[in-house]
Amino acid sequence: MCCSRDRSDPERAYAHARSTLVHGNLIGALSEVQHDARRYERLGPEWSWQFRLLEAEILVWQGRNQNVVDLLTGELPPDLAGGKMGIERHTQLGIAYYRLGRSQEADQHLAEADRLCPNYSCALAGELARAHGVVETDRGDLTAADDLFRKSLDFARDRHDEFQEATALMNLGTIAMLQGHFDASVDWSSRARDIARRLGAAITEEKTLGNLGWAYYSMGDFDRSEALFAEAERRANDIGTIRDRVQWLNTLGLVYYQKNKLSEAEASYKQSLAVARQIQDPIRIGGALSTLAFVSLRNGQIDAAQQFCEQAVRFGHESGDRAGELFSMLISGQIAAAKGNIAEAEGMFRQVASESKDDVSLRWEAHNSLARVYEQQQQFSSAEKEYQQAVATFEDARATVASEEFRLPFLANATHLYDDYIRFLIERGKATDALQLADYSRAQTLAEGLGLLPRKPRAVAIASLNPQQVARRMRGVVLFYWLGPQQSYLWVVTKERVNLLPIPPASEIEPLVKNYRTALVASRDVLESANQDGRKLYDLLVAPARQLIGHDANVVVIPDGALNTLNFETLLVSEPSMHYWLEDVTIANASSLRLLSAITPVPRKTSGTLLLMGDPVSPGAEYGTLPKAAEEMSDIERHFPPSQRLVYARTQATPPAYLASTPEQYSYIHFVAHGTASQLSPLDSAVVLSRSTAREDSFKLYARDIIHQPLHADLVTISTCYGAGARAYSGEGLVGLSWAFLRAGAHNVIGALWEVSDSSTPQLMDQLYAGLGKGRPPAEALRAAKLAMLHSDSVFRKPFYWAPFQLYTGS
Repeated sequence: MCCSRDRSDPERAYAHARSTLVHGNLIGALSEVQHDARRYERLGPEWSWQFRLLEAEILVWQGRNQNVVDLLTGELPPDLAGGKMGIERHTQLGIAYYRLGRSQEADQHLAEADRLCPNYSCALAGELARAHGVVETDRGDLTAADDLFRKSLDFARDRHDEFQEATALMNLGTIAMLQGHFDASVDWSSRARDIARRLGAAITEEKTLGNLGWAYYSMGDFDRSEALFAEAERRANDIGTIRDRVQWLNTLGLVYYQKNKLSEAEASYKQSLAVARQIQDPIRIGGALSTLAFVSLRNGQIDAAQQFCEQAVRFGHESGDRAGELFSMLISGQIAAAKGNIAEAEGMFRQVASESKDDVSLRWEAHNSLARVYEQQQQFSSAEKEYQQAVATFEDARATVASEEFRLPFLANATHLYDDYIRFLIERGKATDALQLADYSRAQTLAEGLGLLPRKPRAVAIASLNPQQVARRMRGVVLFYWLGPQQSYLWVVTKERVNLLPIPPASEIEPLVKNYRTALVASRDVLESANQDGRKLYDLLVAPARQLIGHDANVVVIPDGALNTLNFETLLVSEPSMHYWLEDVTIANASSLRLLSAITPVPRKTSGTLLLMGDPVSPGAEYGTLPKAAEEMSDIERHFPPSQRLVYARTQATPPAYLASTPEQYSYIHFVAHGTASQLSPLDSAVVLSRSTAREDSFKLYARDIIHQPLHADLVTISTCYGAGARAYSGEGLVGLSWAFLRAGAHNVIGALWEVSDSSTPQLMDQLYAGLGKGRPPAEALRAAKLAMLHSDSVFRKPFYWAPFQLYTGS
């Protein structure tokens, strides 16, 4: 077998070096091409320049732009200057000069390449279009860049050049992301990644991983973006794409910032800056400086933030990076506001808002910052207009995201916009307006799916919602929570009035919730030990409203953030003696007041129709047999006469069987099976049934499929692990199976917050259906079943056995 150096002619050597480049081994490709350039120098200037141009291309991928200029400064021989090599030389110099901040020289070289390739009619037209697109992207002309990258894609497909096709798709993904078309960006980037993987094109794959990270970051999915950015940074470091590594270090810092990991963010930014300076890239240096200014301002280091920002503005201006310059200007305005230079801050914010046509996130941040300046100056009418504009700009951007999966996390980008506006309204004495605004941010995707909101860009106005009427319809009290970084709020809505109560910030509440949940899942007897977290949570979250709730009340909890993972029934009430709050009230959970206001009362029946699916054949070792499944199904069946039930068990319990059963005709739907919860992609959560085909995942009834099958059921019960979902998105609550059935139209859903017990669940469900058979509403029937277990002498009295099941009420 020949070694890599056994290449007997320059053409074979050149092809091997290019293949090494395409496969992402930049260091190896550079070594090869430098060795082969010396080896074949004797053959004359044509081969000498061919290897030199390939070396320059490798250096461009690495981001070593000054090295490109040094390498290509010499003129080509006249017989080569007017052809393919001349176009390549001017194209690469154009990119290198632009990235060095020397725009005039860049334009001259790209113009010369255009002259040599008129109307993009030559063989290198695709590469030339790509180069122009790269420059227009950095300049911020995204419309021009999009058109150029599409030309590059067309050229690649005409010539069946899959490597260039993957590169063009990757660049179109970048443009779509910058334009705020995040689901389109994921589509372009995923297609690029698939081609790159098939070709083994490591550089393109690395870049698409980063693009996908950007898209998910922009949609607020910080967990997934962190994983993608970290992988892209690792690969960039391995293959030597230094300029890319700078970017992924910077974006990792942004993720850390969003997760409030400020020390990790600062470390990542500083590393990004150090690497950017190594390659003398002013655009990347400016970006790293801007983000360092951002985190320094957050840490209260105003002088350091100003120094970083001044340098960033200079680099952005000198390099022609207008988008970077506007970001730096936004931070400069925030620094000026922090120093009390109000007029200066206002001018900067107005300029950013008017000029950031393509970057919607800059626009909404500028309006929000301007609102805070006006608020500081007690210009409250102007402040409210700017707050409204900030939220409207964000909502218009969110409405352009077509995919349900991508809309779900989008609000994470702008919870601070809502938080600032809500605080402003409350401080102005407009507590009810603040509640309606908070409710507007809730369950947007769920409401759209149920036809309660339009799916198109729209101006945001505080909805005309009557909270007291909602409380009357629910025949009880609504507890609406908002967790903020500085201050949290609880609105207590009764049929008579809306009451606002301040509660501690999220940072005080979240650790208590985490600790208490850990104790519950560990099957501890929290009542016997008078668990301090359970008592403290009751004191913080419920006790302030105790006089407004009363005994034996119906309570609807609309939680926020970490409260989505808390079963309020388990909270410990100290007086008159220690007991669970379950004993005092009947609790249901909801996503928003708007959804509750749309509820159509369902006539209560002593009987109804049942669709029962479960006791499936285990599809694999990871899903063990459910020993009590058959018993649970038998207990449920006997509550319905044969003519009013449809039962699928064992091999018949398959996803296609559910979808083909016309589930919209049933009053009750019940699953007895395992469930899965996906943290990164909640709509991939699934009920685990029997395998229907040879396809690997044919046994999974996915949440993404459930939402497209309309339902009218009074109650869907998911007697599985994690039936409620595993991830809480801002404004949407826990997303998973319960959310999916509500989205499909179910009126109520019972789902589990944690893994349920095979031993206790059949007993709980039997008692639930006994209560339903007596005409009790689902919330009351579930509570009665839980109280029966709580008051028993068995181990089932612990909340581990009865508390995972929660009732979620929708439309």
